[in-house]
Formats: sequence, structure tokens, C-alpha cells
Amino acid sequence: MVKIGLIGFGYWGPNLVRNFSIQKEGKVTVIAEAREERHLQISKIYPEITVCSNSDDLINNSNIDAVVIATPVFSHYKLAKQALLAGKHVLLEKPMTSSVDESKELIDIAKSKNLILMVDHTFLYTGAVQKMKELISSEQLGKLQYFDSSRINLGLFQPDVNVLWDLAPHDISILNFLVSNTPHSVNATGISHTNNGIENVAYMTLNYQDNFIAHFNCSWTSPVKVRSTLIGGDKKMLVYNDLEPSEKIRIYDTGYNHSSDEEKNKIMVDYRTGDVFIPKLSTQEALFGVAFDFIDCIINTKEPLANAELGLEVVKVLEASQKSIKNKGAETLI
Repeated sequence: MVKIGLIGFGYWGPNLVRNFSIQKEGKVTVIAEAREERHLQISKIYPEITVCSNSDDLINNSNIDAVVIATPVFSHYKLAKQALLAGKHVLLEKPMTSSVDESKELIDIAKSKNLILMVDHTFLYTGAVQKMKELISSEQLGKLQYFDSSRINLGLFQPDVNVLWDLAPHDISILNFLVSNTPHSVNATGISHTNNGIENVAYMTLNYQDNFIAHFNCSWTSPVKVRSTLIGGDKKMLVYNDLEPSEKIRIYDTGYNHSSDEEKNKIMVDYRTGDVFIPKLSTQEALFGVAFDFIDCIINTKEPLANAELGLEVVKVLEASQKSIKNKGAETLI
């Protein structure tokens, strides 16, 4: 039985405990939560779990095998480094850290100690993203041409990171999971309407060297909640709407062919529309998959699906996007 300690019982912490509590080979035995008013709440729901205020007490607990860190991103590096040096496996909330250098250092420590270091990119474990991977790998969409995502809603404003760092990790991790090639550069623009220098609306474009392009629209100030992604291939196109209760993916047998008339200096386009296919998806909760993968990789010394290298690639994009925003959208190498 893998004994797990959780640091942070805020927005995401309760979901993590719930999913770890139904695992067969691992369980949360200790929770560290700085806000003592939450201790009674935890004890009522999970009387078998020990609660403490200090994360040091949890990390230094010799009965703990692994640590799950569900705290704000600015604290990830310090807590994860401390846990790894104490010989604990680590699962970090997204994004992995606040900088590329921090992520690289954590990866080096984990490798040197043969420890699992994983990032909770939950969407990789959804039935929808798994199906999209299957469709792309089997080339049913053809050669991919673009990835266009919108992740917008009203709130929640973050005090320490901008909207790209908050929302884009979901879609960057999905993109990197689905597409084998890596982006060459990024252009990003954004604006802060709260006068604190933290952008609440931002747009990011990832540039590739093979005629593929990816675009992200992120906002905390939208009157409606949108969670949609368009993926275009030269055979078929796909629409992923995460807000749909069941029919999250639709594959459109739609496309175009083009030719050029050099004499008239024109591009001629023929459009094709066909059937729409709605695949059946797994309904298993994604966070259950995260918890299972973390425990399974610890027991069997395997590489997680949402591994630290993937987490590092996400941070690379975010760090480059931040530089681009501060340079008024200038192209920035990744």
C-alpha cells in the first residue's frame, strides 16, 4: 500500500483525496493544510486521515511514500524539491513550476534518486483526449494542419500568474500529447484590466516548422464559459467541446482541395462536406486515472502518461509566451 501525503486542501485538494480514496493500492494518510479552519472539515469527511498545519511535518514523515502537491504554482518548486530530497515520489498540480530552470532541476533530482515525478495534466486521462489520440495516430484526420482552442469564462482571477499560466496548460498538454512535433516559437499578446500587470485576457500562437499552427484564446472575463478545440486535418476535421455532457467529440468528413491557375494568378478551391461521426467515449473520471497512474508507476517503476518531461515542455511554452507578451507580441523562440 502506497501511503500518500497531500499538501493543500483548497479548490483541487478535495477532488484528489476523493479519487485516491477509491484506489486499491494507495491511499492518502496525511493532509497538510495551512488554514486551520479547514481541519475540522477534513476530519469530518475523512476521520481516518491525519491533519497537520505544517508541510514540513508531512514531508519528513517516514511513513509517507509519496507527496501530492496541490498548492499555488509559486510554491511548487520549493515543496517538490524538499519532498524529492526526502526520498518521496511527487505528483504536482499544473503547471509544474514557475520556470524552466526549476522544472529541469526537479527532473534531475528525481532521476538521480529513481523517484516518480508526475504532473497532474488531468485532461490526458479523459476519454475524449484518449479518443482524439487514437484518431490522430491512425491518421483518420490525415495530416494535421491546425489546432485552435478557446478556454474562457468569468473568473477565477489568480493573484500570482496570468491567464495563460492558469488556463493554457490544459490545452498545451493536450496539444503536446496529440502532436509529435514540437513548436519552434510563440507569439503572445495579452492585457491586464486590473492594473496589476497580470494579464486576464491573452492570445497565444505556437509556430511550427512544418506548416502546422496552434492558437489559444484564454480569458477570465468572458460572459460565457467556453471549452472548445478545433483540430483540422487534410482528410477530416474534429470539434472537441468539453462542456458537452456526452457527445464531446464530433468528427466532420469535411475538407477542401485547392489548385492554382498560374495564367490567371488565382487559387481555385473545391469544398467537400460529408457525414458527421460521434464516437463513444470512456466515462471514467479523469482524476481517477491520474491517481491510478501515479500509484501504478510507483509500484511498478514505470513512466507516467503525464510525466515530468511533458510538464517541462508546457512550462517552456508558458515561459516563452510571457516573454512575448512583455515584448508586445514579438516572436520568441521556445
